[in-house]
Amino acid sequence: MSSSVPDRVDSAGPLLFQPFKIRGLTLKNRLVVPPMVHYRAGPGSTCGMFHNVHLGRYALGGFGLVFVEATAVEEIGLINEHDLGIWNAEQARSFKPLIDFMRGENTAIGIQLAHGGRKASSQRAMDGMGPLTPEQIKAGARVWQPVGPTSEPVAAGWLTPRQLTTAECRAMAGTWANAARNAVAAGFDTIEIHTAHGYLLASFLSPVSNTRNDEYGGDRQGRMRLPLEIVEAVRREMPDTMPLFVRVSAVDGAQNGWNLDDTVAFAVELKARGVDVIDCSSGGISGSATAAQVPRGLGFQVPYAERVRKEVGIASMAVGIILEAEQAEAILQKGQADLVAVGRQSQFNPNIAQHWAHDLGINARFEDWAPEYGWWLEKRIRTMEGFATPTGVVTRRS
Repeated sequence: MSSSVPDRVDSAGPLLFQPFKIRGLTLKNRLVVPPMVHYRAGPGSTCGMFHNVHLGRYALGGFGLVFVEATAVEEIGLINEHDLGIWNAEQARSFKPLIDFMRGENTAIGIQLAHGGRKASSQRAMDGMGPLTPEQIKAGARVWQPVGPTSEPVAAGWLTPRQLTTAECRAMAGTWANAARNAVAAGFDTIEIHTAHGYLLASFLSPVSNTRNDEYGGDRQGRMRLPLEIVEAVRREMPDTMPLFVRVSAVDGAQNGWNLDDTVAFAVELKARGVDVIDCSSGGISGSATAAQVPRGLGFQVPYAERVRKEVGIASMAVGIILEAEQAEAILQKGQADLVAVGRQSQFNPNIAQHWAHDLGINARFEDWAPEYGWWLEKRIRTMEGFATPTGVVTRRS
């Protein structure tokens, strides 16, 4: 059963640091590291030392849930050759050291299942997040033909995708089910399905990119068919106690594109199929991963999470320029979302969850930090008494 939106708020302390239960999983707090691609997979698209260290530091930093970045469900679904995959058993096994470490730190770990679609065989984000250049191909970058709802490329200069046949669309659910089985076998606590940012499933949802005239195109119901079949297939592979997230681009930000009304309708169908949390992002249908013609500012995507939560009655996750503890706490207190995802800001400060606890007046003696750190930091309070705060802010007297 899908989780319900809580009816009341416990006023005993900051909501941001209260547990949140989704099916059989209880998160120690409401702070989440969302999926963020880094293009540092090991041989064979496996998880290696980089991801163990990169993601493990967020557990030490106090987050309740950390997601592994977009992980391909099949080889042609890699965004590029440097991405993680989970279409075979060796890849699934490669995640076990990371999962074991996260569990030992009482931090839940999820994986985002993804397919690059029309954006497969493209650049790494740090190289431009566009199509591979002739120079990169000459230097040895791996190239293959991507697939999509039609043979229309993302934009001028991008690779021309091969249009998936109706039969291939029908078979796609099995591809995602296989990846979900591998994720469950690896020991992940939760799975997220990527239907955002112009990748395969987003390209089927949007009328900008899906102009098919078979059962997987046409009106909104037809365009939702493939993502919904995949959700059903993934859910069947998951234990009833394991929550399922779906990341959406709540709006394309393109003229006559997917809009918030569409997202609400999609969320209704997702909830009916056992999805527990809607992760509300935006953009990416006809450019780089998160490109959207929407005004950007503090919490610019929070209204998407709020509307989905209130109109559909499903838990939602807010993301997008959430920079301070008070801002994050206000989102939860106002009932705009149930979880707060902190992406780029968590890269700037991997300990931001612990720092926000101090900002909100709890964990004053570093008691919730990993003891290997908290012991030293608590001792530091006495060392600095009289000229600095416990968090190291110098007290200056005029």
